[in-house]
Amino acid sequence: MGKIKVVHYINQFFAGIGGEEKADHKPEVREEIVGPGMALNAQFKGEAEIVATVICGDSYFNENIEEAKAEILDMVKKYNPDLFIAGPAFNAGRYGVACATITDAVQNELGIPALTAMYEENPGVDMFRKSIYIVPTKNSAAGMRDAVKKMVPLALKLGKGEEIGSPQEENYFPRGIRKNYFAEKRGSERAVEMLIKKLKGEEFETEYPMPDFDRVKPNPAVKDITKATIAIVTSGGIVPKGNPDHIESSSASKYGKYDIDGFNDLTEDDHQTAHGGYDPVYANNDPDRVIPVDILREMEKEGKIGKLHRYFYTTVGNGTAVASAKKFAAEIAKELVADGVDAVILTST
Repeated sequence: MGKIKVVHYINQFFAGIGGEEKADHKPEVREEIVGPGMALNAQFKGEAEIVATVICGDSYFNENIEEAKAEILDMVKKYNPDLFIAGPAFNAGRYGVACATITDAVQNELGIPALTAMYEENPGVDMFRKSIYIVPTKNSAAGMRDAVKKMVPLALKLGKGEEIGSPQEENYFPRGIRKNYFAEKRGSERAVEMLIKKLKGEEFETEYPMPDFDRVKPNPAVKDITKATIAIVTSGGIVPKGNPDHIESSSASKYGKYDIDGFNDLTEDDHQTAHGGYDPVYANNDPDRVIPVDILREMEKEGKIGKLHRYFYTTVGNGTAVASAKKFAAEIAKELVADGVDAVILTST
């Protein structure tokens, strides 16, 4: 076969169009190699070439998923490529979700082999690791050279239609797929060998890795709720009207802290939701449906709680990276402790 024809997908930042201020950039296609495509094309060493680059803003894609998918699929189809590559997205949450979503669509709807690459804590990994090939990268674009080196061998194998080996052999995230094969030693013998290595403190590789779950020890109950200061923290995206801090509707990179001193009730005139993962109508009509300021004020007046903390904290859980959520939590918790808050009501959507 001749050179493998590749269509490459990148966002507005890697295309050099702009940062967050250009995140609403609509899909466009350029018949040239752009941004990270230069490194990919060089690493192909003549076996493949990028024939077109599709560019789309992260906000536009994530806020118009079906329309963006349809537009981009039409662009890709026009070039009839042998392979589709998205990214790498590193730890950029919305970019990762966009890369994974369009990779999945190209693979399943156009029948074209496809892959992407991103950091392990990017939400795109958890959302799509079982259905597409995702190459692990470092958490920032400083790892571009390393990412490209890992992506290209797998990309060329996919483009040539060759059999893909295990995640360890080919450098992609495990997809939960098991294949039967003939081993030199039977299972009982391998198990005993692993056990002996473990007892000796030597390195070994399990054949059945177990999931790693966070274990969070519950705090003791509040001793006297009638004297307690209660704060509200939400991932439901409630913000003052107009979203003054521009918290993203998905894959949030920030959280907000807002004063509710003097508010007995939140209304559509003063608050709204920034969340893009659920129908906002009911939350916008009455933001108390997401953060119950009205009920807590009543309980405060009746002496059922000590008082409602004057600030609430808010972000958007929709597609937000686990690493970002942990960082937000640590910062928020530190402030709540310093302010003498006794308990938190954590609401979602």
